[in-house]
Amino acid sequence: QVQLVESGGGLVQAGGSLRLSCAASGTIFSSNAMAWYRQAPGKQRELVAAITSGYRTNYADSVKGRFSISRDNAKNTVYLQMNSLKPEDTGVYYCYLSNREYRYWGQGTQVTVSS
Repeated sequence: QVQLVESGGGLVQAGGSLRLSCAASGTIFSSNAMAWYRQAPGKQRELVAAITSGYRTNYADSVKGRFSISRDNAKNTVYLQMNSLKPEDTGVYYCYLSNREYRYWGQGTQVTVSS
């Protein structure tokens, strides 16, 4: 059974930084594409950043230059470094794992950015 456990969310002032982590188990981590999504109150879930098994990355336009996604296959973990946070970055952040056979979501971690 694949499990994804996120951590690192919290409350931060605008302009601050947070680093989210997502630890995976029950899968060959290196073969999966990983991503971070977020969902703000009253809005649809949206892609924030993604990284392939080959380490190619892509970002939502709203976070380019501020957020960075990375992965450590030795630790089965994907990270999201978030800098220069804005109040509009507030939401629940979800880790997402995908390959040709299945897709899994983490339980989510709350990020709140105060103005």
